[in-house]
Amino acid sequence: MTPAELSQSLFDIVRTIVDGRRAGFPEAPEVSLTPADVVLERPKNRDHGDWASSVAMKLAKPLGLNPRDLAGEIAVGAASINGVASVEVAGPGFINLRLDAAAAGALAKKIVESGASYGHGILYAGVRMNLEFVSANPTGPIHIGGTRWAAVGDSLARIFAAQGGLVSREYYFNDHGAQIDRFARSLVAAHLGEPAPEDGYGGAYITDIATKVVEGDRGELASLSREELQEVFRSRGVELMFGEIKQSLHDFGVDFDVYFHENSLHESRAVERAIARLRELDHIFEADGAIWLRTTEFGDDRDRVVIKSDGDAAYIAGDLAYYLDKRERGFERNLIMLGADHHGYIGRMMAMCAAFGDEPGVNLEILVGQMVNLVRDGKPQRMSKRAGTVVTMEDLVGAVGADAARYALSRSSADSQLDIDLDLLTRRTNDNPVFYVQYAHARTASVGRNASAAGVDHSGFAPELLDHETESALLGGLQEFPRVVLQAAELREPHRVARYIEELAGLYHRWYDNCRVIPLGEEPVTDLHRSRLWLNDATGQVIRNGLGLLGVSAPERM
Repeated sequence: MTPAELSQSLFDIVRTIVDGRRAGFPEAPEVSLTPADVVLERPKNRDHGDWASSVAMKLAKPLGLNPRDLAGEIAVGAASINGVASVEVAGPGFINLRLDAAAAGALAKKIVESGASYGHGILYAGVRMNLEFVSANPTGPIHIGGTRWAAVGDSLARIFAAQGGLVSREYYFNDHGAQIDRFARSLVAAHLGEPAPEDGYGGAYITDIATKVVEGDRGELASLSREELQEVFRSRGVELMFGEIKQSLHDFGVDFDVYFHENSLHESRAVERAIARLRELDHIFEADGAIWLRTTEFGDDRDRVVIKSDGDAAYIAGDLAYYLDKRERGFERNLIMLGADHHGYIGRMMAMCAAFGDEPGVNLEILVGQMVNLVRDGKPQRMSKRAGTVVTMEDLVGAVGADAARYALSRSSADSQLDIDLDLLTRRTNDNPVFYVQYAHARTASVGRNASAAGVDHSGFAPELLDHETESALLGGLQEFPRVVLQAAELREPHRVARYIEELAGLYHRWYDNCRVIPLGEEPVTDLHRSRLWLNDATGQVIRNGLGLLGVSAPERM
């Protein structure tokens, strides 16, 4: 029995009780009840059963009942649910349910038969979602902060898709503004053998890009003025740098559906159209020769200049046009992932969303991530030669590999600062979390191969035989996966998946140490061995599904 099936059965019982209460006492207040009110949770103490519900405490007051009395009434009905072994009322009104072995064990077969779809849900079924992340300026390699967003953002996109979301991964290509001018001047200086401009970019990568820009040149560049030379290096240099960024992301397992060019907003007059829309909504005013957006009406600390008095567009002008463009492309939910240094942008962005008549937090969400430090021997690392003092994606992947890098960056809450121990991530020991989980998966594959060689197959399944305490614990862990994926999607926290599969790996290793799938010696193959093979394969499937949501491989041999 799955948690969803048990929850639905319990909901039906509670609804019957509520409807009966209303019929017997017409003067009783109306009580709204949805399946979401009947939440099942895993008790921290397994002695309290397999599942617990606090629904009686939620509904007792509206129904005018004592919580324990209502819990007792629900418990009587719950005891009749097929597959429920026992029900008891605890504390102020908790309902603890224990499944019989057959009902609990049946999950193993369901998981294997569901395959890659186990854990999927319908939270965002059919919802068009735009997830914008990384979006580093095309003026240098992706630094370690952007690498964290690449791992977290891609994992979040996979989790949304697992909940039915129609997800578009988008990279906002900042190819308009002063930073591109500085980048072009830096390339020209490197080409001419001059020091980098005071406000420019350094590092060996600038020389690398400058060299590539002039490859194949037949002397045409020598005849150009400084200004003309800068335009050539701007055009070719940005294209080459962005090509390297795309390749680095691809090697990291991250590919985007859309690469949106900021410059296109200005060339297509999208900024003017956005201002016109806001003017129609009476949120635009003019003062001191500038055009302003009245964001204070929507909670911002001050109104924002959109077009400066000299006629140049302020930074927010691009944001207005870009957001409107996303909405016109049909995206109902737009999520933007920013670094901690952009925290001050949240207020104005949410005010912008509201000014367009949308709902902040629904049509637009801003996720903020904290810094990442690489540590070796307890000391911060500055290991990049190519990019100067900046630690890049290539540095991290080169040091520990893409799998370990992605896993390490995804397994902690993105809104907390993260220290990554490089020495730990290169160890093939259980101290290394990605090794620990991948090894558990490889072990399930090894058990499957050895079982096949010993004649153990899936021809028989007797779930009631899966009654060892480690089997009950492992089945309980497997039941949790759909709920974990749902919470990861709701809370935008992929690290919940990583922490879950680490716990599941521990449950599996303990089960492996106590329960044999393969007969000893001349012992005959029994339904117990076959049933345990189903449980073994179910565990491998769930670990594989979890790693897949994080964009990490699930090796079958290690």
